[in-house]
Amino acid sequence: MSDKKDSNNLFVERRPQGDYAVRKPNAERASAVAPTQAEAIERAKELNPDAAVHVERVRNTNTGNPDKWRKP
Repeated sequence: MSDKKDSNNLFVERRPQGDYAVRKPNAERASAVAPTQAEAIERAKELNPDAAVHVERVRNTNTGNPDKWRKP
């Protein structure tokens, strides 16, 4: 069962195909798919304006590991 707090979170993740998916926590399928990260962030805000949008970072840190999440 989904917790109410989870419903106020959306995640923008890069897919292996190179585009970006907007997902709710624990969702099997994406709520939306966009060709760019910026478009996916915009779509996430359209889907739920009150949600906290968490964006997967696609750059690497100084140690060579990818950063994980940021807020737009």
